[in-house]
Amino acid sequence: MRKLGISIYPMHNSVDEIKEYIDLAAKYNFKRVFTCLLSVEGEKEIILKEFKETIEHANKYGMEVIADISPKVFKDLGISYKDLRDFKKLGVYGIRLDQGFTGIEESIMTFNKEDLKIEFNMSSGTKYIENIFSYKPNTNNILGCHNFYPHKYTGLSYEHFIKTSEQFKKLGIVTAAFISSSNAQYGPWPVSEGLCTIEVHRELPIVVQAKHLWITNLIDDIIIANAFASEEELKQLSEIDQYCLTLKCELNEEIPEIEKRIVLEEFHFNRGDVSDYVIRSTQSRVKYKGHDFRVFNTPDIKKGDIIIESSLYGHYAGEMQIAKRDMKNSGKSNVVGRINKDELFLLDYIEPWGKFKLIEGE
Repeated sequence: MRKLGISIYPMHNSVDEIKEYIDLAAKYNFKRVFTCLLSVEGEKEIILKEFKETIEHANKYGMEVIADISPKVFKDLGISYKDLRDFKKLGVYGIRLDQGFTGIEESIMTFNKEDLKIEFNMSSGTKYIENIFSYKPNTNNILGCHNFYPHKYTGLSYEHFIKTSEQFKKLGIVTAAFISSSNAQYGPWPVSEGLCTIEVHRELPIVVQAKHLWITNLIDDIIIANAFASEEELKQLSEIDQYCLTLKCELNEEIPEIEKRIVLEEFHFNRGDVSDYVIRSTQSRVKYKGHDFRVFNTPDIKKGDIIIESSLYGHYAGEMQIAKRDMKNSGKSNVVGRINKDELFLLDYIEPWGKFKLIEGE
């Protein structure tokens, strides 16, 4: 089951503010919480007390809280990798190693008596996870999570993201990555120009970021890296179909009722014998065989245009297509709408037999 998550930063916000944010996220069925011990300074007892109250509040909703740490944090807090009881006392579900040890230590940590999950950094691109696996860890206690990047232009390239995600996914590890809220302002560091894993996501709407991660089929859980996301963002994310790509579109005002029903209500999947030019959803031409699909709007076709073939195309009449390239219109193809410009690039991820939905929206 894929999960949505939020991030909290007790060093920047009051306990009451964070509790209210947790309440809001729980309302929309968010199940993960990321928090950071890397940038916290102070006495051990004070640090643990400050985090404990908010973590306990999240636990009331069954949320899985994971704290980001490093070997330095172990040293600063006087904790051994062989004894994770202090983290268990915090109430966390697991700990995330932003920087690791040598492999054997991580392997030993996965056998901790407290049964805490150990989450490893997915973004480095080294053989780090393979090295840990060579020391025979308890794989049931292993998770993977990418980094986020507060400085503009420092996020992962898409190619690197795919490469490093595949390293973890092929080992059967539950994976996670971060997306960025346009309404949030808090992160673990002073610099905050958005907090995302993939650089191309930085200027995209938060829902599009999430759709992109899930359509890769390499990421299980998605976490909003910065706080506090708006209620509208949380609501929109909670409404995404995590397993079927849903694209927003704008329909022409003059679209007839049957054509509108085909676009918004039919079950769509791309044909297996794929075209370079169009995504083809053909079941509607069977369902509405014999219906007169009149010609009413036949401009030249642009990438992202939604097409329903007119009856002038014979047995193709009623077939819905989405243009993958610009094309000249034969005069027989009705352009009935268009995919939202922010989501156009997602068309490239609809594979042969890939399922998808269309909804109206800006």
